[in-house]
Amino acid sequence: MREALSALTTRGRAFLAAGITATVCAIFLGYDELVRVGALLVLVPLATAWFLGRSRYRLGLVRTLTPSQVTAGQQSRVTIDLTNDGRMPTGLLLLEDQVPYVLGSRPRFVVDRMGPRWKRQIGYVVRSDVRGKFTVGPMKVRLSDPFGMVELDRTFQTVSKLVVTPRVIPLPPVPLSGAWTGSGDNRPRAFASGSAEDVTVREYRRGDDLRRVHWRSSAHAGELMVRREEQPWQSRATLFLDNRKIAHAGSGAASSLEHAVVVAASIGVHLIQRGFNVRLVTAAGEESAPQWHEHGAMGAETGPLLESLAVVTEVTHPHIDVKWLQDGGHSGLLIGVLGLVAEHDQPILTRMRHSAAAAMAFTLDVPAWGRAHQVVAGTPVVPWLTGHGWRAVSAGPKDPVPSTWQELGLLGKTRVGTRATALTPRGVS
Repeated sequence: MREALSALTTRGRAFLAAGITATVCAIFLGYDELVRVGALLVLVPLATAWFLGRSRYRLGLVRTLTPSQVTAGQQSRVTIDLTNDGRMPTGLLLLEDQVPYVLGSRPRFVVDRMGPRWKRQIGYVVRSDVRGKFTVGPMKVRLSDPFGMVELDRTFQTVSKLVVTPRVIPLPPVPLSGAWTGSGDNRPRAFASGSAEDVTVREYRRGDDLRRVHWRSSAHAGELMVRREEQPWQSRATLFLDNRKIAHAGSGAASSLEHAVVVAASIGVHLIQRGFNVRLVTAAGEESAPQWHEHGAMGAETGPLLESLAVVTEVTHPHIDVKWLQDGGHSGLLIGVLGLVAEHDQPILTRMRHSAAAAMAFTLDVPAWGRAHQVVAGTPVVPWLTGHGWRAVSAGPKDPVPSTWQELGLLGKTRVGTRATALTPRGVS
C-alpha cells in the first residue's frame, strides 16, 4: 500500500489534495454536501492505490535475440514474448527495455489490457558499430489503472547477451611455413605406421561420422564420444595481439587498436578456415590456459575466437606479458599484430621468435592514426624484426589489409622457397 501511495501520478495527487481541501473547508463552513464530494475525491486515488498494491500480477517474459552474435554494423532482432500467467486481467502496460546507448535508444511499447492466459509478442531491432559484449534488459513494466491515478513500476530479472564481433576482411591464401607441431585431430599422417595408443576420444560434434562413435567411452561419460586419431603433426598457429595503450594512437572506432583487432580477426578466421588450430594471446598475459580454436567438423568454428576478440580492451601496463610462453609447448606458427615497438620490447619479441617455428609480424604505422603515446626509440621496427628472424610488413590506416597480408606471404615464399612448400599443410597453396 505504501508503495502504491508513493506511485500516485500527478492526477492522483491532485485528486487527493483537492479532496482533503474540500473536506477541511466543508467542516469549517458547515457544508455537509461538500464533505461527501471531498470524501469521494480522496477515496478514488486511495482505493485505486489499494487495489493495485494488493494485486498480484503473474507476468512472464521470454526474450530472444536473432542472432545473438553479429558483426559490427549488422542488426539483431529482439523478440519479446509476454504472457499473463495469472487469473487477473492486467490494465494498460507500459514497457521499456534497457539497452546500452551504443545499441540505440531504449524501445518503449504500450500493451493494452491482457486477460488471463493471454500472450503478446513485440519486437525491435538493435545495431552497433562498436564491438563488444552488451547486456539487453532487464525489461521495466509500468502498470497503470484506467483512471490514471497510480503507476507502479516492475522490473523483470531476465537479461540477454549480445556479442558484437569485429569485422572480418577476407584474405587471399599465402604460403605459411613452419606451422606443424604437436598432435591433433584429423590430420594427414606423416608416417605410415601407427598404434592403438594414438587413438583417443573427444565430444561428438555435429557432422561427425557415426561410425567413429566410441560406445564404451560414451557410456562412461554419459554423452556421445567419438574416436580421435592423434597424429604426430598438426597445423597450429598462435595469434598475438598487442593491445597495450602505449602502443596505439587514436580513439574510438578510428583508433589503431580497433584496426589491429580487425586485422587479428581477419587473420584468425583465415587460418581457421584453412585448417589451422589457432589460439589468441594478448599483451596482458591473461591467457594462462590458452584455448585452441579448431576447425570444426562441419566448417570453420570461428565464433569463439571472434567472441574473444570482441571483448579485447586496451591495457595500461607498458610491458608485454609472455607467461603464455612458459607452457612448455611449441607454438608452431606465430603471427603478431603489433603497434608501436620500443627498445624494451625487443628482447621479448626475440624470445617470442625463438619459441616458434616461424614468425610473421603485421606491424601498424601507429603515428598515421594520430599523435602516438610514445615515440619509437632505436631502429625502425620492420628492419629490426627482419634482422631477428621475423617476416614483417608495415601498414597504415589506408593500406588494404588483403594486399598487406599478401605482401607478408610473398616474403616467406621468397625466403623459404621449397622448404616452405614441403611444410605447408594439405590444401594450403
